[in-house]
Amino acid sequence: MKNILFFFSLILFTACNSNKNAVKSKTTETTQAIIKEVKQPPRIITAKKNTDGYLIGIANKESFSDDSFKTWFNSRYSEYNTDKETIGKLTEALKGYTIKGFMATWCGDSRRETPRFYKILDETGFDQNNFELITVNKSKRTPDNLQEGFNLIRVPTFIFYKNGKEVGRYVEYPRETIEKDILKIVTEQPYKHSYDKS
Repeated sequence: MKNILFFFSLILFTACNSNKNAVKSKTTETTQAIIKEVKQPPRIITAKKNTDGYLIGIANKESFSDDSFKTWFNSRYSEYNTDKETIGKLTEALKGYTIKGFMATWCGDSRRETPRFYKILDETGFDQNNFELITVNKSKRTPDNLQEGFNLIRVPTFIFYKNGKEVGRYVEYPRETIEKDILKIVTEQPYKHSYDKS
């Protein structure tokens, strides 16, 4: 009788303990899913054409599918041939970064570099929830001052952040190529953008 009682207690203890581990595992998975959601909030796209026909506000790649922008965006995106070796290095190096970009649809440099930048992000598999693009007017402003505090001197400007701290920025045109410049920034090699006088 003692053996049966001991055996029954052992089964009950093991069953309760495994259920506790299952609940703990499920709780951990749920918590991790919530944290991932908090880290990557969906971007609220606010960009609209102003009276001059320029896109102003927070944009994404789809914002350039409007007839006013898609001709130059699509052609510059498709005609740009990336350096595959550098893209391979960037795929790993960009992990853990967030990027804030500023561009203008009236600016020739922005119209050249922004499609190229998106192509690089696409080819590296960069999570574009970690990229915020702000389109500005000819004064390099938005009505709600999204540019404020970013020392915006030229467009396009792409600012790279790691752990919330600015690591470097790409401004207007490359020193070598856009992907090689980005690689220098995100691997924290010596790099000065085209207007850095320091």
